[in-house]
Amino acid sequence: MRYRVSHRTTYAYDEDVTDSYGIAYLRPRELPWQRVDAYELSIDPVPQDRSDDVDYYGNTTTYFQITEAHTELDIESVSDVEVSVPVYDPDALAVPWERARPLLTDVPGAWAVTDLALPSPQVDQVVGAREYAASSLLRGRPIGDAVTDLMHRIHAEFEYDKTATTVTSTVEDILDKRAGVCQDFAHLTLACLRSHGLAARYVSGYLATEPPPGKERIVGADASHAWVAVWLPGPDPTGPDAGQWLAVDPTNDQWAGDRYVTVAWGRDYGDVPPVKGVIFTEAKRSTMTVAVDVAPVG
Repeated sequence: MRYRVSHRTTYAYDEDVTDSYGIAYLRPRELPWQRVDAYELSIDPVPQDRSDDVDYYGNTTTYFQITEAHTELDIESVSDVEVSVPVYDPDALAVPWERARPLLTDVPGAWAVTDLALPSPQVDQVVGAREYAASSLLRGRPIGDAVTDLMHRIHAEFEYDKTATTVTSTVEDILDKRAGVCQDFAHLTLACLRSHGLAARYVSGYLATEPPPGKERIVGADASHAWVAVWLPGPDPTGPDAGQWLAVDPTNDQWAGDRYVTVAWGRDYGDVPPVKGVIFTEAKRSTMTVAVDVAPVG
């Protein structure tokens, strides 16, 4: 599948911003199943300082500073991406989940993913998450089956509700309310898996949506999306991360396929927000609007 992805974030302030520092995670990753044919990032006002870098997890980051006084900041990325369905080794999916714990396995290179089996700032390994996951992580169960079952249960037992949580909600809040959005369900899944010693990462990107039958696409109605990838040891112990990563989407109850555009990954949302930064201003009020469009091409 080929897509043109546009992501526009606009900030408006009621007083001048005299200095603005920002970091953007907007460039899709190059992956065995994903190719970036074109990418452009425009920032208005034009930054006086701007540079690209690659972070610890291999994500492309764009740093910028704007010293021109402004009451509006517009950041827009446009990407042309080709995505195929990831292919997983059946033997890796069949490994008992207990043998996929990087801190308790002798697989060469497992040390490279151990940080993703530990708590992170927005993903505490709370007792409730461990107990919830235990019904899926049965003794000796193949990791592919266990993780898929956990995904099914979260989708079935938690309600998608934009009003139930905020960006500061914790894993315990999500367990208590049994509701949230994609970011919350990803954080909950991470807590469930990591509390049993599995390595899992938060994945940020986009999901191409389809209009109802007989309806046309609504341009700009898409949104950023989040899902989870869990580490599978093997099949190549000498390769990157000594294995593969099974990507699952508890929000939509499916493995990530060729409708998913991967942008960045990390320990949790805090590692890879689309845009974050600091401003210097005396403004009392500000607004942020986001428009995302994932359009099939060809």
